[in-house]
Amino acid sequence: MQPVRKAVITAAGMGTRFLPATKSIPKEMLPVVDRPAIQYVVEEAVQAGLTDILIITGRGKRAVEDHFDRNFELEHYLDNAGKHDLLKQVQFASDLADLHYVRQRDPLGLGHAVSVGRHHVGNEPFAVLLADDIMVDEARLLRSMLDAYARDGQSVVAVKEVAPEEISFYGCVEPDGVEVDGVVKIRRIVEKPPRDEAPSNLAVIGRYVFTPEIFDALAQVQPGVGGEIQLTDAIALLLNDQNVYGYTFTEGRYDTGNKLDYLRATVELAARRDDLGPDFIEYLKRFVRDL
Repeated sequence: MQPVRKAVITAAGMGTRFLPATKSIPKEMLPVVDRPAIQYVVEEAVQAGLTDILIITGRGKRAVEDHFDRNFELEHYLDNAGKHDLLKQVQFASDLADLHYVRQRDPLGLGHAVSVGRHHVGNEPFAVLLADDIMVDEARLLRSMLDAYARDGQSVVAVKEVAPEEISFYGCVEPDGVEVDGVVKIRRIVEKPPRDEAPSNLAVIGRYVFTPEIFDALAQVQPGVGGEIQLTDAIALLLNDQNVYGYTFTEGRYDTGNKLDYLRATVELAARRDDLGPDFIEYLKRFVRDL
């Protein structure tokens, strides 16, 4: 059984929920405090030990590549100006990992985005991280999923209980048996079921560890609404040939593709910082008091 060495980060979405800001700026580059959202995701993969990272981009995403590239003119200016703390932060982003990029030429859904990584991944297990989902947990969830894969050699998806009225926004799993140490075997999985047809309230959240057989399953999936290839449909096919497990978690996730969650991430992460937190919390107290 091969160890997981590679991560695929999907960052090809158009960001329509954040228009007009994302007309010229990739949604993944919107700042959460003072780092673009996608940097948190790359850092998470690195913390979990995955330093060979493929980012799936799309049209208008050049800024993502530029962010993780060296900027010698900026670095020279910061060095000469004595702004060495800022220089370290700029260099940190470009030295994080061995980063690669491939473009999803047509917006054909999450499953299609994952499938274009096949050539880079090859016949190896790999992790998938959705750039919209920031996990602020020191990579505990991803490391736990990698450990679960290492024990059984089977694909693992992250799942989280959501309110019944929210389940229709997610892929949803039906568990087979009881949870053991956070892991539950999946009986079936459906994409965005109506509330009254959902087999559970366990929603699939944007972290996955796949065996390479997921690529064959993706090749078999028929396009759905809008011609999109759904990753959930490929996982359903994968269930015919192997066990797939859900790893449950409760905390640490921010959906930065959602405006309210994006604001929550910005406020909560700023409040936890030693350099910003004390003054920012006092401001928030005054702001709420004066509403």
